[in-house]
Amino acid sequence: MTMVQSNMKDPKAITGKTVLIWLLGFFGVIFAANAVFIYLALGSFPGVVVESSYEAGQGYNQELAAAKAQEQLHWQVSSEVVRSTDDTWKLVVHAADAEATPLYGIDINVLLRRPAQEMADVEANLRADGGGRYVADLEHLPAGNWTLVLEIEQDGNRKFKSENRIFLKD
Repeated sequence: MTMVQSNMKDPKAITGKTVLIWLLGFFGVIFAANAVFIYLALGSFPGVVVESSYEAGQGYNQELAAAKAQEQLHWQVSSEVVRSTDDTWKLVVHAADAEATPLYGIDINVLLRRPAQEMADVEANLRADGGGRYVADLEHLPAGNWTLVLEIEQDGNRKFKSENRIFLKD
């Protein structure tokens, strides 16, 4: 019996070179994906939250004083957003003082902010509808999460401010 030795290599054998190529390829894909995500993250966030920390601190102290004054008024303010038609919403605000007397002669400013899209903010002008009720029609308002910022001014001074998260359904 004669044994014949073959010098042919098994094509399916795992060699050190194959393992190295697979490792380099795997980590290359991971690093490339991370580089893309870092580029997109840095490009979409300018890094500036507040231009001047000192001025923001001064504004914060004013906000604290305004909140304390607002609390002492004991105003009863409620708001709701209801669908009018397929692409129109109605914002309704009820405002009354501490004795539940409707508030007249006030200006209500509303800003609907998208939490993730600064350019999608919507301002609304409310009109008096009688009995302390103020309304505004909001057209083409997309469904989703919103922050409703409500400010009430009386005699040119801000008397009330609230921020509430709302969700509009399709």
